[in-house]
Amino acid sequence: MQSVNENQNNKLKRLRSFSNDMPVTDTIAPQNLDDCIFFPVEDIVQSPLPGYDAPTSISFSPDDTLITFLFSPDQNLSRMVFAFDLKTGKRELFFSPPDGGLDESNISPEEKLRRERSRERGLGVTRYEWVKTNSKKKAIMVPLPAGIYLQELYSSKVELKLPSSPFSPIIDPHLSPDGTMLAYVKDSELHVLNLLYNEPKQLTHGAQGNVVTHGLAEYIAQEEMDRKNGYWWSLDSKFIAFTEVDSSKIPLFRIMHQGKSSVGVEAQEDHAYPFAGASNAKVCLGVVSVAGGPTTWLDLDCGGTKELDNEEEYLARVNWMHGDILIAQVLNRSHSKLKILKFDIKTGQRKVILVEEQDTWVNLHDCFTPLDKGVSEYSGGFIWASEKTGFRHLYLHDANGPCLAPITEGEWMVEQIVGVNEAAGLVYFTATLDGPLQSNLYCCKLYPDGNQNSLGPVRLTHGKGKHVVVLDHHMRNFVDIHDSLACPPRILLCSLLDGTVIMPLHEQSSTVPRFKRLELEPPKIVQVQANDGTILYGALYKPDPTKFGPPPYKTLINVYGGPGVQYVSDSWLNTVDMRAQYLRSKGILVWKLDNRGSARRGLRFEGALKYNAGGVDADDQLAGAEWLIKQGLAKVGHIGLYGWSYGGYMSAMILARFPDVFRCAGAGAPVTSWDGYDTFYTEKYMGLPSQNPTGYEYSSVMHHVHKIKGKLLLVHGMIDENVHFRHTARLVNALVAAGKPYELLIFPDERHMPRRHRDRVYMEERIWEFVERSL
Repeated sequence: MQSVNENQNNKLKRLRSFSNDMPVTDTIAPQNLDDCIFFPVEDIVQSPLPGYDAPTSISFSPDDTLITFLFSPDQNLSRMVFAFDLKTGKRELFFSPPDGGLDESNISPEEKLRRERSRERGLGVTRYEWVKTNSKKKAIMVPLPAGIYLQELYSSKVELKLPSSPFSPIIDPHLSPDGTMLAYVKDSELHVLNLLYNEPKQLTHGAQGNVVTHGLAEYIAQEEMDRKNGYWWSLDSKFIAFTEVDSSKIPLFRIMHQGKSSVGVEAQEDHAYPFAGASNAKVCLGVVSVAGGPTTWLDLDCGGTKELDNEEEYLARVNWMHGDILIAQVLNRSHSKLKILKFDIKTGQRKVILVEEQDTWVNLHDCFTPLDKGVSEYSGGFIWASEKTGFRHLYLHDANGPCLAPITEGEWMVEQIVGVNEAAGLVYFTATLDGPLQSNLYCCKLYPDGNQNSLGPVRLTHGKGKHVVVLDHHMRNFVDIHDSLACPPRILLCSLLDGTVIMPLHEQSSTVPRFKRLELEPPKIVQVQANDGTILYGALYKPDPTKFGPPPYKTLINVYGGPGVQYVSDSWLNTVDMRAQYLRSKGILVWKLDNRGSARRGLRFEGALKYNAGGVDADDQLAGAEWLIKQGLAKVGHIGLYGWSYGGYMSAMILARFPDVFRCAGAGAPVTSWDGYDTFYTEKYMGLPSQNPTGYEYSSVMHHVHKIKGKLLLVHGMIDENVHFRHTARLVNALVAAGKPYELLIFPDERHMPRRHRDRVYMEERIWEFVERSL
């Protein structure tokens, strides 16, 4: 503890020396108010963000003659399905919701919570699927609150295939691979609908309300594992694997709707929320024939035990291989071991075919890709991604598990497999080969050829920045969704042979009046060093010196800092950070930094956070502030912070740990003590509370509140089911006990992030008012 304080004092001395060496006065740069660009605060909360009204959910028709997408001609969140004919070059409306589609008022409570966990804000049509059949008719399936619609191309008839209701909603509908059946969950049971004969059938039985469910992903899977589904179609459309989730061992956490005029059941909700160190839901895996009949229960029971290092705690992923072979990825509680199990669906028996182990932790991904039988000498195997070298790379495995050869290697990471052409022996993937701030599409050989001089990955996308791609079914072309700091999202049709552009599908210029009015200047990307010499990337939003004079400026650090997220990248999303641009227009310098522990830099960089939340990550943010001061851009005593969720935690923690540097902090929905957050996320990074009590204590904001000198604004939704309002309440208790002032902005009817427009505008107004008088 003493060494930490000595290290902090040495940093403070250096900061003061930097400040004293700067050839500036004691005041922050003057503001010429007549020259300031003031755009209204409503522009901060506009949805979609400037440039992000581009088409989304892009897919090719089964015959690759059409490209479909969601789009709003009115440039708002309410979208419809459009189709672009690649032969004629015409774009036409494919599907428009008969009743306007989804809005926040016509969806069930279950769907509202699923939208929260998916961070979904779209309205109208939010997703669709192509009906893949041998018929020449082209049709899509569109799920809406009113039910499941089928729409044929160029038909004026919209068919409501399966009605739904808020009291018994259809949840998570998906078409079978052959397009003849629709699976869905209703009343916590798995059902199928034969689309040819309009025959619905219930496949599972025995659900008990929300306590025991069939075919639904549990809270932890949805929120933390990026597994939204609880059932999976077999490749031949004959079977469905599904989860049975039993949450009866998890004590219910009650959330009261304090803002409602009513009381009782309708003003409260109960959640099976597994707190760190407590029991998780029990998850079993079964397989049922779509023709009906008994369920085959597989030899697997995950969770549901108080065993502190259960070997099979989490059902992470489920995949089908050819020949009706089922694959399950199972993670242990400490996140150090992941097993890949192969099941015989007739007997339920299993075999371990691969084990992935890491001292840091095993990161989940979606790169498991089965290979066809009979295509090559490596047929029937699979592609797997491992971080055993410290960076995620692809490996070829045979059907029984042994690794045959690496496919990629180097100090960069593969992000996603986007396509495999087994006949040509090629695999297509996105990766960070050209730098961690970018994402590009690459192609390389799938099978080893013994040629040590064989060419490595070939880049197929052009232009700096981020590329998200969608390949067609015949492996001839791809859609490239490209953006960068200087370029809003544009959509191009490109050749998969060499990446050449065939035609633009959607383009927009950053010089259009809407962008020019806001004077959206991209941030400058810079490099700074952590205290151990690690290179960190920062983004700098500088006020216009012709309007606000030379630096130093009042400075706000926009922080997230948590794992699994990258804040600083060559992306238009950074340019349209509207709060940062708003503050810049007010003469405030805004700074972002990706500290150690954040994403897309490899396992060692990310793993620096292990058992150390609020430690190394906060140290790196201090190093960023130190760099700003040394550059003469900022001044001690005029630096603040703001962030949300993990960023809210970081804002409060940094304000408390470094009270002589930071003047104020706005902490939104902060995790203030990790014993109050969920099992999967918390234990992955902090271990179990019983095994790391010192780490849990030091990482709590409450442990440091007695040192706070600056002003603290706490912002929280009172029905937040992710980071409970309890976190803010516990911190308030500690502040009161320590005699520290604080300010509180609450939203009684909002969850993890305010959704209603009036609430978002009000929040931004109050945050700016706090910053203006506190900084």
